[in-house]
Amino acid sequence: MKIKLITIGKTNMPFIKDGVQEYYKRLQKYINFEIHDLEDVKNSKSLNIKDLKLKESELLTKKIKDTDDIILLDEKAKMFSSQEFAKFIEQKIIIGQKDICFIIGGAYGFDNNFANVCTQKISLSLMTFSHQLVRLIFTEQLYRAFTIIKDEPYHHQ
Repeated sequence: MKIKLITIGKTNMPFIKDGVQEYYKRLQKYINFEIHDLEDVKNSKSLNIKDLKLKESELLTKKIKDTDDIILLDEKAKMFSSQEFAKFIEQKIIIGQKDICFIIGGAYGFDNNFANVCTQKISLSLMTFSHQLVRLIFTEQLYRAFTIIKDEPYHHQ
């Protein structure tokens, strides 16, 4: 099993890049983990929101496989505690889940047609975070989930 994080747009803040890279390295101990940062849509300022989301969906579709378990990170979706998220990941491992693909969309969310092909949607918080910061929060929570699964001392209850 492999876990992929696919994002729209590059991270330009060094502290976020450094944090994501730190958790990326830590995660390699537990799982084959990949991060794919896709380029922003060209001439996005000239597009309306609907067309922009459609173009972003086209970019995302090129990076996923039919066999991927597609999970969108969406602020309006179901939330998990860290322990619940760890159980969610562990269940996918136990059942021999195909590759899991977590997706962070653009600033306006996902095109409805693209959102309909996903397996699930999850939210990291009721709060809104920048799309750059979500990368760091997600990779830390994924790392935390694996330390919970392995009963390692990183997470305190």
